[in-house]
Amino acid sequence: WIHCFQDVTAVIYCAALNDFDLQLQEDPAVNRMHESLRLFSTLVNNKWFRDTGIILFLNKQDLFDRKMETGGDLRSCFPLYEGGSKPKTAREYIRKKFMEKNKFSGREVYPHFTIATDTENIKFVFAAVQKILLDSLLQLTMNI
Repeated sequence: WIHCFQDVTAVIYCAALNDFDLQLQEDPAVNRMHESLRLFSTLVNNKWFRDTGIILFLNKQDLFDRKMETGGDLRSCFPLYEGGSKPKTAREYIRKKFMEKNKFSGREVYPHFTIATDTENIKFVFAAVQKILLDSLLQLTMNI
């Protein structure tokens, strides 16, 4: 059934930043961030989406920042992380981890840090997404 999506312009993938120290409810042995990275890798490297732009929403930035500022330790999820507790540094580390999953050299992945409850942030992000989609459509029409 996945092949039904091969001609989509873009795929939006949403991951919760603040889940780095939580476990899956259905499998307490699995870290939520690791599961999100695994699923993202499956999506971004799927042959049916080879020519599809991937828009990555790293959501709940506000909750993540608060967690980091109050003693959260990203090493609970990423033992090799050495960036300390600064939220921006930690967010960038997670963004890099997601971006490293993309194995297609020509594939575009557009990451955005989001706060779904912040309407101004969402307006900005959706304006960026709209531009990405319009650029993709323009590129498709030029290749016809």
